[in-house]
Amino acid sequence: MTAAQAAEHISSATVTPFHLNAIPAGGPDAEPTLLSVRGVSHYYGNRLGCRDIGFELWPGEVLGIVGESGSGKSTLLNLLAGRFPPSIGSIHYRDGQGILHDINSLSEAVRRRLLRTEWGFVHQNPRDGLRMRVSAGGNIGERLMACGNRHYGNIRHTALDWLSRVEIAADRIDDRPMAYSGGMQQRLQIARNLVSSPRLVFMDEPTGGLDVSVQARLLDLLRQLVRQLNLSMVLVTHDLAVARLLAHRLIVMRRGEVVETGLSDQVLDDPQHAYTQLLVSSILQG
Repeated sequence: MTAAQAAEHISSATVTPFHLNAIPAGGPDAEPTLLSVRGVSHYYGNRLGCRDIGFELWPGEVLGIVGESGSGKSTLLNLLAGRFPPSIGSIHYRDGQGILHDINSLSEAVRRRLLRTEWGFVHQNPRDGLRMRVSAGGNIGERLMACGNRHYGNIRHTALDWLSRVEIAADRIDDRPMAYSGGMQQRLQIARNLVSSPRLVFMDEPTGGLDVSVQARLLDLLRQLVRQLNLSMVLVTHDLAVARLLAHRLIVMRRGEVVETGLSDQVLDDPQHAYTQLLVSSILQG
């Protein structure tokens, strides 16, 4: 079974599709934007990472960034998460109190506070986002403690609840992640990030490297959590089947530049740019 076939199976059998009327829209009565990106470019010395990127992200919206390897999508994701500053342009985030932050000028203390409370970052390799020598419960509990929780019983109860939500058995709570399969590690990383009810989650190829059957299960879980928690998400993926299932809206990147944007179904069913047409046709031929 190909990834595209697995995605088709999920969307037709187990998951209710996203509805366009659930996507926040701009206007005088709309919620303020969560993330605002203006004219962002980044260079690694003389090499282009990305150039002149601009968009808005609304509360409850999932934005997919797609493109082949080297297209600049991971560079853009790291810029949005404040991992390094843009060479040109600005990125602003509106926090839960309505305060607008310039990501480029955040102090390290504020950035760390946002990362452990209002933001989450899910890595392609879960080992990059987990403490591998700390128990599963401890991985989840660390984020709770960073948010000010101190009661051991409450922390353990919440960790058990989240293990259940990501389909990990309660009797595995004291096992270390190194004893888990790759798919379980990824689900644990998701639980660790979402336990603090973040407003914005960055995801870098969350299904990359997983078997197709495991991908399907993880995608189903992510869709449920996005709906239940009203998450905003920026998702980087090279897999258009994953993008279709998770994202309301897409940005297509090539050689560091945006070549096409639009609602996911619109972009994938009726691509306008020759590069997007090539991406879509390669999936259909697969």
